[in-house]
Amino acid sequence: MEVNNKYNIIKTALAEFGITEKPGIEDNSPRILEYFKEIGQTWVKTDETAWCSAFVNFIAKVTGHEYTGKLNARSWLDVGEDTDKPEVGDIVVLWREDPDSWKGHVGFFIKTLGNYVWILGGNQGNKVQISRYPLSRLLSYRVLRFKS
Repeated sequence: MEVNNKYNIIKTALAEFGITEKPGIEDNSPRILEYFKEIGQTWVKTDETAWCSAFVNFIAKVTGHEYTGKLNARSWLDVGEDTDKPEVGDIVVLWREDPDSWKGHVGFFIKTLGNYVWILGGNQGNKVQISRYPLSRLLSYRVLRFKS
């Protein structure tokens, strides 16, 4: 398999920068609902459903890369190859609440600085943006492959 085109991943993800949930349960962001639909999660009808993995799946799919199709962030631990030298556009998988829980967060690597990793992702403060997270929450950096 050919190694991913990280520039295309990050460029496509940055084009979604600022996409934001609509407040309340009655009004929903059509774009966020499109992320779910595009990856086959058509049962989702609200942007209140956790969508960090839906965003990463959407970007990976539209750029021709492998993706999980799942909504749990930790599903990304089974995709691509583990690396200890991440580059811009690689996947970052974090734990949430407890290292042993099923909960997590996923996004695209931007940089590390001090004790933090900067991630471009969805559902970060209810929108697509770049946010920093403690490196102590890191589960894995992943390098995606083109889908064959």
